[in-house]
Amino acid sequence: MLVLTRKIDESIMIGDEIKITVVGVRGDQVKLGIEAPRQIPVHREEIFREIQEENRRAALQAGPPDVERARLGQFANGGVAAPNPGVAQTADGHGAAEKQGPGVLPPAGTAPGQTSMLPPGAPIPPG
Repeated sequence: MLVLTRKIDESIMIGDEIKITVVGVRGDQVKLGIEAPRQIPVHREEIFREIQEENRRAALQAGPPDVERARLGQFANGGVAAPNPGVAQTADGHGAAEKQGPGVLPPAGTAPGQTSMLPPGAPIPPG
């Protein structure tokens, strides 16, 4: 653990994007200001642990990971995006949106001609 000494209004940087500033000290409490990009979650440790525990409980209720991947239409072995049901496949295994059967639409958020939000062969993101 790196231990630093800072005074009020002094900061430390974590990487290029996270800045922690000592805003105040009162008795045995230190008030910190944290500047971080929105995509980086910042939580007090006790809240972080509660979130982890809730996620663990939800994962246990969802069943084994292979069942969850199958539900998402992905291969359980290797974590590679599976072909979308109802989408014709080209010789190289990529979905061909122009060959979709009648009434079959690509998933929401895909670009025209794109049949999956993940690029072909992309690994399944964690979590």
